[in-house]
Amino acid sequence: MADVLSTASAPEAPSLLTFPCTFPIKVLGRAHPDFAGVIGALITSIDKTFDAAQIGVRPSRSGNYTALTCTVNAQNRQHLDQIYRVLCAHPLVNFVL
Repeated sequence: MADVLSTASAPEAPSLLTFPCTFPIKVLGRAHPDFAGVIGALITSIDKTFDAAQIGVRPSRSGNYTALTCTVNAQNRQHLDQIYRVLCAHPLVNFVL
C-alpha cells in the first residue's frame, strides 16, 4: 500500500512572493448589479486597507458575466489564502484567479 502524506506533515512549498505585497485577484461571476459592492465588502472585511473604489470592472462581451480585478495588500500567505477562501465560498462568485 502506498504511503499517504497528511497535509499536516507535508512541508510548505517556498513562496514565490515576498510579503507584504500588492497582489491582483481576478473574480468572475454572473452579471449582478451588486457584484462589485459585495466583493469589495468581502475583501474589506479581511483586508482593512483594501480600497473598493479601485476595483476594475469588465463586463463580458454578451453582458452575462462580470470580471473584477481587485488588488489586495497581502500580508502573508495565510492572509491571501483567507481572502481566496471567502471569495470562493460566496454564491455570486464563479471563479477566483
